Amino acid sequence: MAMEVIQKLHAGSVNGKVGGMSEDEVANAVPAPEPSGEGLAVEADAVQKLRRSNWRSRLQIVFSLIRRPFSFLNRVLKRFAGGLALVAVLLGGTGVYLGIGPYLNYQNSDPVHDGYVQPRSVEDLVNKTQASTVTVWCETGPKSGIQGTAFAIELETNVQFVYPTTLITNHHVIKKCINVDGKISVALLYEKPRKAVLVKWDKKNDLAVLATKLKVPTLPLSDNYPFPGYWVMAYGSADGYEGSVAFGNVVNTTYRDIFFTNNVSHGSSGGPLVDNEGRVLGMITWGDIREQYNGAITLDVMCKNILTCHYRNGKNWWK
Repeated sequence: MAMEVIQKLHAGSVNGKVGGMSEDEVANAVPAPEPSGEGLAVEADAVQKLRRSNWRSRLQIVFSLIRRPFSFLNRVLKRFAGGLALVAVLLGGTGVYLGIGPYLNYQNSDPVHDGYVQPRSVEDLVNKTQASTVTVWCETGPKSGIQGTAFAIELETNVQFVYPTTLITNHHVIKKCINVDGKISVALLYEKPRKAVLVKWDKKNDLAVLATKLKVPTLPLSDNYPFPGYWVMAYGSADGYEGSVAFGNVVNTTYRDIFFTNNVSHGSSGGPLVDNEGRVLGMITWGDIREQYNGAITLDVMCKNILTCHYRNGKNWWK
């Protein structure tokens, strides 16, 4: 067939015909090339590339949808990063303050360094003072006598081998038992009375020293001056009610007296007036119903003729 076409072509062309055949016949006479194996492979490869391209496009769309909220969040964080940093600093500072604030307040209110604050534990201070304080009875007859209070102190006496515990009280509590056939007895709270003996007294300064076999721990004396406003506790047998406690403050002081706001009554005389560490500042001695305060003898007076007192530096601090 191909040879025939070539022969007709060489035969010449007349009136738009080529080799005796029209152009349409020539086109129809030439057969279309048959696809080879190599062409089919190229076509299949192109289809695969197209499919992979479509999958990539789809994956890119999915990833862009996933990244979109994160991109928005990133832009927001960048925009407000300064504000967030400031908030973090403020929160951190607040946390530090809340953490260290109570600690600093606890240290600043330490009774060891501040006489104006109440004790760490009021219960412990009451119990400690109670254990060293006794009720005193001066009995001059079957139905007559005087009741007061006394507390244990460190003081050597000439009867300490028989009566090892030394107590101090007011002279007016035991005065009717001096040089008479009177009987002095003392008792801890809720315990039976025990015998006590009179060792010495100071009528002028309203002081007296007793001794007993009853074992009672001593109360320490304060080495701090009782400034106005200091927290104080009064302990005694107010109106015969043993173990009475009253809290208040120092109003003012003189060489002889401490004026305080605590409520006291008959029977409180001779009891300790202690500070917020449980140290004795003075001895409860008198009350004045006309005024808003009561009075205690200072350590200055107690140390003048009865006690031997020393300050921390070794000198007598009341001079």
